[in-house]
Amino acid sequence: MKRLICALICAAGLAQAEGEPAGEFDYYVLALSWTPTWCAIEGDDRDSPQCDAGQGYGFTLHGLWPQYETGWPSYCPTALRAPSRGMTGEMTDIMGSSGLAWHQWRKHGVCTGLEAADYYALSRVAYDSITRPDLLRQLDREVRLPAAVIEEAFLEVNPQLDADMLTVTCRANRIQEIRICLTRDMEPRACGGDVIRDCASSDALFSPMR
Repeated sequence: MKRLICALICAAGLAQAEGEPAGEFDYYVLALSWTPTWCAIEGDDRDSPQCDAGQGYGFTLHGLWPQYETGWPSYCPTALRAPSRGMTGEMTDIMGSSGLAWHQWRKHGVCTGLEAADYYALSRVAYDSITRPDLLRQLDREVRLPAAVIEEAFLEVNPQLDADMLTVTCRANRIQEIRICLTRDMEPRACGGDVIRDCASSDALFSPMR
């Protein structure tokens, strides 16, 4: 695992870019999206297969985002080859759709300076490094709860994390995402002030998996 991470990091300086330079950033934000919320707000209207009953998607990988200590790069110019359909399709198991995998590469992956295949591999390493609470997958009805409860659930099953290393976001008063801050070598670290914007809702809706 360490060899894979080192190889991917070493490759990060190879992209040619203008403007926001690819490969020059401070840390990563790992965004995990609660699929039932995305389906309720967007996915159902799109007739997304990700939202079909029985698919079993819970916290999926929204993206692995390069981050500055303040702000973030996006859509960095690059000479690197775009991912193939096969590459994006292979990410469906943790991202829900190949379309999201493509979009994440185009907006965020290009700013890492990594080849597409290496960016996806590092994204999978990041995703696998975080335990998603089984308890949240076992709900059989909608509940309303403080967003802080979701954060506490993640902290309980991820003892390597501290409260300043993750944040919970809401959208339409629903639990939307967990965002976790990682160093460039995939170790947990404190988030910057522009990332730590916890949802303050005391009655956010949390829907069960389908």
